[in-house]
Amino acid sequence: MPSADNRIDRRDWGLLLFLSVLWGGSFFFNGVILRELPPLTLVLLRVVLGALILLPLLRARNIEFPRGLAGWAPFAAMGLFNNALPFSLIVFGQTYIPSGLASILNATTPLFAVVVMAVAGEERLQARRVAGVVVGLIGVAILHGDALGFESRQGIGILLCLAGAFSYGIAALVGRRLPQRVPPLGTATFQMMASSVMMAVVAGVAERPWLLPMPHLTTWLAVLGLAALSTALAYIVFFQILQRSGATNVMLVTLLLPVTAMLLGYLVLGEPVAPREVIGALVIASALLLIDGRVLTWFSRAPASTLHTSR
Repeated sequence: MPSADNRIDRRDWGLLLFLSVLWGGSFFFNGVILRELPPLTLVLLRVVLGALILLPLLRARNIEFPRGLAGWAPFAAMGLFNNALPFSLIVFGQTYIPSGLASILNATTPLFAVVVMAVAGEERLQARRVAGVVVGLIGVAILHGDALGFESRQGIGILLCLAGAFSYGIAALVGRRLPQRVPPLGTATFQMMASSVMMAVVAGVAERPWLLPMPHLTTWLAVLGLAALSTALAYIVFFQILQRSGATNVMLVTLLLPVTAMLLGYLVLGEPVAPREVIGALVIASALLLIDGRVLTWFSRAPASTLHTSR
C-alpha cells in the first residue's frame, strides 16, 4: 500500500527509472511504425500483442479472470483511460509533431494527476508537490531547448498529446480504485484485454487493418518491441509502483522520460550531450526530490539536530 506521506522508497525509484526507459522507447517505436501503419492499427497491435504476451504468464501464476460485468468494469475503465485513449491520442499527435516533442508534452502527466487526485479527494494538493511538478516542466523545457517552437499544424498535435496526458491523469485515479487483491500481472493483462476489444472495434471501422499492405520486417520488429517492452513489461512495472507508492508518484515517470532519452542517445547512439541538457536534467532531478519531500524533511530536522549536539 502507498505510504501515508506519499514518499517513494529506493526500490520504487529504481523501478521508476526502469519504467522510464521502457516507455521512453515507445516514442521511438511509434515513429518507426507510423511510416507504414495508420495510428489506430498501431494501437490495436500494441495492446493485442501485449495481452497475448502476458496471457501465458497469467496462466502460469494461476491468476483468475474477473467474473461478470462488475468484475471487468474497473479494468475496462483502466483500459480506456490508460491504453485506448492516450495511446490513440498521442500516436495521432505524432503524425503532426516529432517524437521528442510528444515526450515533452507527455511530461505534463504528473500535473494532471496531481489535480485530478486532489479534485477527487484521493490525495491532498500539497504545495511542494505542485511546485515540484512545475519545476520539473521547466526542466523539461530547458532540456529540449527550442524544440517547443510552434510550426504549421503543430498546434493540433500538441493538443492531442496534452489530451493524452490528461487521460493518463484520469487513469491515475482509476488505478487507485482497482481491486487490491489482483496482482500487478493480472491488472496489466486485464486492462490490455479490455482495451484490445475497444481498439478492435474502432480500428476495424475506421482503418480496416486487414486491407492494409504487409509492413516490412523493420516495422514488425518495432511493433514487437512496442508490445513486449514498452507495453507488456512496462505495465507490470507500472502497477507494482502504483500499488506500493501511489497514483501520483507513479506518474512521475513522465518527468524522467526526456532524461532517459538523452542518456540512451548518449550511451547507445553516441549522441553528444549539450550543457543545456545537463542543466535540464539537474532541474528535473531537483523537481523529483521536491515532490518526494524527503530532502525537505532532512533540512527541517537539521537545525534541531545541530542544537541538540551543541548541548
